[in-house]
Amino acid sequence: MATSDTTVNEEQTASGEPSGSELGESATRVLRRFRLVFNAVKTHFQQVEKVAGVGGAQLWALSIIRSRPGIGVNDLAAAMDVHQSTASNLVKSMVERELVAVAKESDDRRKVQLRVLPAGNKVLRRAPGPFAGVLPQALESLDAETLARLDADLAKLITALNADDRGANIPLGQS
Repeated sequence: MATSDTTVNEEQTASGEPSGSELGESATRVLRRFRLVFNAVKTHFQQVEKVAGVGGAQLWALSIIRSRPGIGVNDLAAAMDVHQSTASNLVKSMVERELVAVAKESDDRRKVQLRVLPAGNKVLRRAPGPFAGVLPQALESLDAETLARLDADLAKLITALNADDRGANIPLGQS
């Protein structure tokens, strides 16, 4: 019996995902592990936003600014491994919420120095850690051999996905 593009194939679940038998047992196990990872990260960021009132990326940026008073936007971007425009947008949002202050350097008026304001310190005090997120913390806890294997295997997956490289510099906790 033929099926049209608009009907759900018998080998798909109601959500449209391929069933376990179509994927194969190994692929299904790996898919479930990815779901666990993504949901753990998502749950952490939801907790951060609920308790602290800011998104995960903002919390991470705030913690870096607090630990490095006077840091500039470019150095913040480098510390977070994000594009400068991403860091700039995070800073703009935090300035609007009066969590961070921006001061212009006297030598070069284009460069700014960032510092956390009392409201930002209050956010940091009540926020659950880790500030950078649970995934970076978990990755840092792995040994070098495991990280190398994971890196190589994820590179193969990324190639199979034909993923856009620009996504690598967007924080998971960005809201």
